[in-house]
Amino acid sequence: MSISLILACIWALSANLLAMMPSRDMHWKVAYGLIAIGIPILGFVTYQNGPWVGLFVLAAGMSMLRWPVRYLGRWVMGLLAGRTGGGAGRS
Repeated sequence: MSISLILACIWALSANLLAMMPSRDMHWKVAYGLIAIGIPILGFVTYQNGPWVGLFVLAAGMSMLRWPVRYLGRWVMGLLAGRTGGGAGRS
């Protein structure tokens, strides 16, 4: 097992432990920190183990941080709908 996969496992364990803690802001600050730490780890995993393992780790991270991913998807879809003129209530 490479050092990058060990770091990814530590990141996943930390994400799960932090999700169990009570939070007033619904864990958004923790999510931002996990994203900031997870992106370089994901790059390191992809560099050391190849793109397929990197995609697997990306999918695992996205499943743990599903709400930020959903909000990003909604934001992107809103931008695309606004640019093409397909948004509801826009003139």
